[in-house]
Amino acid sequence: MSAITLRLPNSVHGQAKQLAAADGASVNNFIVSAVAEKIAARRTVGWLRQQAGANGSPEKLLAILAEAPDVPPMPGDEVPPAPRKRRK
Repeated sequence: MSAITLRLPNSVHGQAKQLAAADGASVNNFIVSAVAEKIAARRTVGWLRQQAGANGSPEKLLAILAEAPDVPPMPGDEVPPAPRKRRK
């Protein structure tokens, strides 16, 4: 395991302490978890880009969408109406 010195702005450190305490974890464990989550997110984005570049194309997407049936959504799957704008 490696040890590093990390400089955090006071505001970030304070919020990390609060969130770690709420999770019942140490600040160290909270930061390790946060870094691991960020690594996973970046690797996932890279993997998705690789897959899209290797296998995807707009033409393939349109062909797949063309196969979707033209039927109304099932009950509960409807798109909710847009919220009405308030008049001032």
